Amino acid sequence: MNSRKNILDGDLTNCCRVIHGASDGWPGMYVDRLGDFFLSQSEFPLRPDEVELLEQFVAEIPNGGAYHKFLNRQVRRANVEESCPQHICGAVAPERFTVRENGASYELSFTEGYSVGLFLDQRENRRRILTKQVAPDFPLPASGELLNTFAYTCAFSVCAAKAGFRATSLDLSKKYLDWGRRNFALNQIDPAAHDFIYGDAFDWMRRLAKKQRKFDAVILDPPTFSKSKERGVFRAEKDYGQLVTAAMPLLAGGGILFASSNAARWEPESFLHDVRGAIRASGRRVVREHFTAQPPDFPSSADEPAYLKTVWLRVS
Repeated sequence: MNSRKNILDGDLTNCCRVIHGASDGWPGMYVDRLGDFFLSQSEFPLRPDEVELLEQFVAEIPNGGAYHKFLNRQVRRANVEESCPQHICGAVAPERFTVRENGASYELSFTEGYSVGLFLDQRENRRRILTKQVAPDFPLPASGELLNTFAYTCAFSVCAAKAGFRATSLDLSKKYLDWGRRNFALNQIDPAAHDFIYGDAFDWMRRLAKKQRKFDAVILDPPTFSKSKERGVFRAEKDYGQLVTAAMPLLAGGGILFASSNAARWEPESFLHDVRGAIRASGRRVVREHFTAQPPDFPSSADEPAYLKTVWLRVS
């Protein structure tokens, strides 16, 4: 955990990844620090030495506790109880608890199923929105309209709102949009001043385009796989270009497109090819581009290849 102490800051950030599989000498095991709690993930039951590691982590945190969840490739077939992290040692987490990241607050839960409410690997991209600075020579607009597709619990939207944007959060789950509204309230932001849209991303982007809505920034961070009644099956490697195409009519001239994917088997070169190709095919032009990889607490190695890839693009 020592190598992550420059990330953890009691006043600003109290969550990050502390063990990232083989890159940290623990193949197949991943551990996140989430405030007072630790969440380990693996495809197999914990070994005694892994339990001992968690106990050591918990011993360093007053009232700390540890949980474990199985990395289930068939998670969509599991019920909520089967998917929830299981208590291992230390304190028991409340049904809902709060963590801090870059000065923003987010509600998490170990009782809502497979996902606990925040994807830590996007921390640095959320910081870029908060600071309105993608790179030294790549600022974000001072304000404006931002569309967050596949919004989940609306963490990107919270950052956008704190940075002065009016956020529109779009997701296929009413539960997660309600969770997002609570995240807004946690940060003293009035959810009523922002939009939360329930429905299929492709369907709603088409509707918004018909209404001639324009956004100064559009966030595309879809799951690797999803399914809806309107669209059917979405697979990132196959359908991402169509997602970018659907976003183009909504992006204002000179606007920012944020495109990200955690599809592990999709090479960055192919990802970038599809994103750039869809922009060109829409008659638009990329005038600035900045590619980002995983944050330092998610180190890649030969035995633990990188999976997350993100590109920020200013599009004419």
